[in-house]
Amino acid sequence: MKILVINPGSTSTKLALYEDCNELMTGSMDISSDVLAQYKSIYDQTDMRFDQVMDFLKVNDMEVKDLDVIVSRGGMLPPLHTGAYVVDEDLCYIMRNHPAQLHASNLGALVAKKLSDIGNIPAYIYDAVSVDEMTDEARLSGLKNYPRRSFSHALNTRAVAMKYCQDKGLDYYKSSIIVAHLGGGISMNFQKNGHLVDVISSDEGPFSTNRAGALPIYSCITMAREEGADAMQSYEDSIGGLISYLGTNDAREVEAMIANGDEEAKKVYRGMAYQIARYIGSLAVVDNGKIDGIVLTGGMANSKLLTGWIEEKVTFLADISIYAGEFEMKALAQGAYRVMKGQEEADHLKIY
Repeated sequence: MKILVINPGSTSTKLALYEDCNELMTGSMDISSDVLAQYKSIYDQTDMRFDQVMDFLKVNDMEVKDLDVIVSRGGMLPPLHTGAYVVDEDLCYIMRNHPAQLHASNLGALVAKKLSDIGNIPAYIYDAVSVDEMTDEARLSGLKNYPRRSFSHALNTRAVAMKYCQDKGLDYYKSSIIVAHLGGGISMNFQKNGHLVDVISSDEGPFSTNRAGALPIYSCITMAREEGADAMQSYEDSIGGLISYLGTNDAREVEAMIANGDEEAKKVYRGMAYQIARYIGSLAVVDNGKIDGIVLTGGMANSKLLTGWIEEKVTFLADISIYAGEFEMKALAQGAYRVMKGQEEADHLKIY
């Protein structure tokens, strides 16, 4: 079974071809800032991204008709459950006209639809960023008209939770797993019986390399008055976290600073670990203390210094395993494979 995987990012389009769940080839098609500047909106990039996919297939001596299925990163759709959704006209209409948020990943389904139409082959998205299976209690924020939102690294965290259960001989659909994705943004979730029943999104959890994470509300009020909403957005999206404290978003540079005796860098980096551990601890109550494992993943999970500090604080809760890096491409391919083999069913997103 030939599977094409599409994962659009802000400055590149990651692509891969799989035979069943085995990677055949992969590539990242970079997009320069000059090219991006030509497009007024994200959706204006659709044809350009489509051409990138066609070039990737051509270079690898493939045609659309040689594919059996296409799967794309899900993008910022309205709340969805975990798993696969069919890429059809309804889904693409919602993606274009009613996304939860604008993001380059929204283009994946649109490109997949164009390819699907050419080859008359199925196309899916899988474990979108907006997966939302939070319980009613978890959704309450403290303000009636502003519920907590479920945005997390659902694709990668579900994939590593499944891998953890496989490695430990557990049934994923009968297990309770806490997963922390440690990347440019840090998100966490509690996965119970295969569902993401609670989530700590990147804006309500630990600070990361360039994001401020959860900020004290009274400080936010002061910032709003003195600096404005745009400044607050920047702190939350791009110039918070390690950048604010240490002037770099590279954890490796921070570790080098610590190795050279920089006590301030050590305090900040250890503080990040402390916050990560504290939020992991907050998720421990979700299933009344039943935890079959804690998993750390994402790029910063490669840092033995950071993960060691986290482990010191949370190891009393459950076994800790580290699956460093990101496994989005393989997770997408595996999801499509399970759907095509009848192991999972794909849903349809409807216009109401």
